[in-house]
Amino acid sequence: MTGPKIRVLICDDSIVIRRLITDVLKADDEIEVVGTAVNGKNALDKLPMLKPDIMTLDVEMPVMDGLQTLVEVRKRDKKLPIIMFSTLTERGAGATLDALERGASDYVTKPANVGSVSESMEAVRSQLIPKIKSLTGHAPMPPRRARPAFGGEPPRGADAPGAAAGAAGPAGPITTAGRSGKVDLVAIGVSTGGPDALTTVIQHLPGNLPVPIVVTQHMPPVFTQLFAQRLDSKSALKVVEARNGEPVTPGKVLIAPGDYHMRLKRSGDIVTAVLDQGPQENYCRPAVDPMFRSAAEVYGGNVLSVIMTGMGQDGHRGADPILRAGGSLLVQDEATSVVWGMPGAAVAAGLPCDIIPLPQLPEAITSRAMSGRDATSRSGRA
Repeated sequence: MTGPKIRVLICDDSIVIRRLITDVLKADDEIEVVGTAVNGKNALDKLPMLKPDIMTLDVEMPVMDGLQTLVEVRKRDKKLPIIMFSTLTERGAGATLDALERGASDYVTKPANVGSVSESMEAVRSQLIPKIKSLTGHAPMPPRRARPAFGGEPPRGADAPGAAAGAAGPAGPITTAGRSGKVDLVAIGVSTGGPDALTTVIQHLPGNLPVPIVVTQHMPPVFTQLFAQRLDSKSALKVVEARNGEPVTPGKVLIAPGDYHMRLKRSGDIVTAVLDQGPQENYCRPAVDPMFRSAAEVYGGNVLSVIMTGMGQDGHRGADPILRAGGSLLVQDEATSVVWGMPGAAVAAGLPCDIIPLPQLPEAITSRAMSGRDATSRSGRA
């Protein structure tokens, strides 16, 4: 590596976890652990001296817990990336969602079995290191390509990012058919920074939105259920964690449950969500690509796809069949994204899309969904 290393401060009351995180991060030559803290107060005392580029913060600690610490850090520094360390429990998930609402950048889940050292280290390594590098601007981005006009030729073959197993790659020019036509489904993919960004979008959509919305947010089990409940309490639309066979109906938002891909299936006039634990795609389950592909199969060109903030490249391969069927794509802009990985990958792949700041996304989605419809024909929550 050339240039300075990424300076990390670790805050956790467990000596086992502190040691585990330290050992994992020290093995990466781009990262330096500049200090550890046993609780939030200890971390606040060390921040001015250590000047880390990023910190990890345990949710549950004595003296000063993670949420209290986060609030105090944000009073002093609005931009320092903070990754919460959480347990896969309802209490841990709830506290983590509280932290994300208060300015945490992202989170990782603690390994369930710290007695298995190698498995625990790999679990932390696979989650934490990519997020540290993404949030500090050290993650590699795909090369940016010029965005073709509607009907232009997208990247092909070896020039395009590799397709997921079983997914069709680019197969010819994207046509303009259906782009200004009726939207029957809004499909949203999002990851890092997603809970706050999705809340901004969903709570500003009208209750009479005449189309269903399906969402894949990279989140583990428990988290997705609590997140859906929180969104539901803030939205004029009905928001639920999807169940297998859940009807996809106007006025309802379906959130893919943690550890399950969500696909769509049509039987006559009825469309339902189908959940499965098939292989991960883009190192994720749920993943955006399988949801997008199934949306194209069921709704053809009447799909508005949306790719929002998130690390990695999930979504752009699945958006390709939507665009080829005549659907359209919105991507969140770089300035308002916590990480411009997923949206940036769609732009870099040359997919025709509209790049929109987060505050303008609700209006853009509403306008497309209402186009050609009587806005008063539907009302209230489904």
